[in-house]
Amino acid sequence: MRDEGCSDDSAVREQLVSLLPRLRRFALALSRSQDQADDLVQAACERALGRLHQWRPDTRLDSWMFRIVQTVWIDRCRAERVRPASASLDDAGEVAGDDGEATAMGRLELDRVRRLIAALPDDQRAVLALVCIEGCSYREAAGILEIPIGTVMSRLARARGALADALGSELTQQKGLDR
Repeated sequence: MRDEGCSDDSAVREQLVSLLPRLRRFALALSRSQDQADDLVQAACERALGRLHQWRPDTRLDSWMFRIVQTVWIDRCRAERVRPASASLDDAGEVAGDDGEATAMGRLELDRVRRLIAALPDDQRAVLALVCIEGCSYREAAGILEIPIGTVMSRLARARGALADALGSELTQQKGLDR
């Protein structure tokens, strides 16, 4: 157990609550499903709270939690390979917003980008989520994922390139249809 006492644990728990939106975004990027993302964050928080004595105060709590989320995700993916679960892409929820043409167009664009990100390999999607969505530095992402910085840069470049290529080919197809 921790020598610092329960007041430090309370502070860590408060920090953990403030991290929930970021953890959920990362989990959503990994799982591609809001329900799975919520389950993933809950499982990661349960694991973290059960092992709070393992967290070192001289380390960043967000990096520790991102790593736990990724570890839980990897564990679930491995378990699913052994016992596949039936999942439907129709389970994905909709983005809340106002009615109107701009909202509808924004939702279509967001859905298109989400589909493209979801099609990326898991390793590229994880790096993209940490660096581009969560704002982690390359060094932080490398620490969270336990990979070299060069690998982070390479995976991020491949992910960005794949998205740019996919978006470019879709735009080319749309322009061809408009003529």
